[in-house]
Amino acid sequence: MSETDAADGPPPFEDAFASDDVEQRIYGTILQTRKPTTASTIADIADCDPKTARKYLGWFDDLGIVTHHDSHPATYERNDAYFEWRRINQLAADHSVEELQERVRELTTRITEYKATYDAASPAAVDAVAAAEGSDERTIDDVYSDLADWATAREERDRYERARQQRTGGEREQASG
Repeated sequence: MSETDAADGPPPFEDAFASDDVEQRIYGTILQTRKPTTASTIADIADCDPKTARKYLGWFDDLGIVTHHDSHPATYERNDAYFEWRRINQLAADHSVEELQERVRELTTRITEYKATYDAASPAAVDAVAAAEGSDERTIDDVYSDLADWATAREERDRYERARQQRTGGEREQASG
């Protein structure tokens, strides 16, 4: 790869945060963690001093970005509820009530179509192998793809509905206030 190609493309995966400052590297490391992790391990990954990592992790704990576990040694993990809340707030800020309602309708239509197609109430209720073997049109990969899309549509509809409710509640408060 030439030098020009590297500048235009994404950063290499193994060194994705190399050009970021310490705070960004620690934040990026927290985003990638899936289980409680010690400050020393986070410092190793973020290439910083453990004391610096503890300082930023304490700050991220105060903000609700991470959850601090008082074990020995203390561990930290990404607070998924914070990121869910943040996503919903962003949807409410970026879209009108009408746009949010329209997206809820679109997702509900897609979910209803999947329910009809698979004659099931949820993706978890579908036997993917039986569905593929019982169809001349769908392969097992098609069925798994549908089930993943169906599950994603359900999650997205929940987020958009919560954002719509948040936005509607905010507009009511402004109208009455």
